[in-house]
Amino acid sequence: MDNGTEFINQSLIEGSILNEDFKRTVAYYCHAYSAFERGSNENYNRFIRRFIPKGANIAKISKATIKEITDFINNYPRKMFGFQSSSYCLKNALSDLNLL
Repeated sequence: MDNGTEFINQSLIEGSILNEDFKRTVAYYCHAYSAFERGSNENYNRFIRRFIPKGANIAKISKATIKEITDFINNYPRKMFGFQSSSYCLKNALSDLNLL
C-alpha cells in the first residue's frame, strides 16, 4: 500500500469483519515516492489511464464505462499466465475445482 489516507487504519485492513480476533492478511506500506515498489498498482493505473485521463472526476464515470475497463483488464493477456487472461485462468481454476 502507499501512504494515502485511505490506508491509515492498518489494523482494520488486516482484520476480519467476521471475527475481531482473526487477522486475515498482513498489509505492508511502500516507501514514499517509490513507485517501483508498487509495480502491479502502477500497471493497473496504466490500464485505467487508457480510458480515464489523470485528474478526471471519477464520480462522473458511468457504470458501463467501469464495466468496460474491468472487462478489458480481466481479459488482457498476461505473460505471467502464458499469454492467457486472468479471467481465463480463473475460469479454468474454478472448473478444475468443479465450482463452475
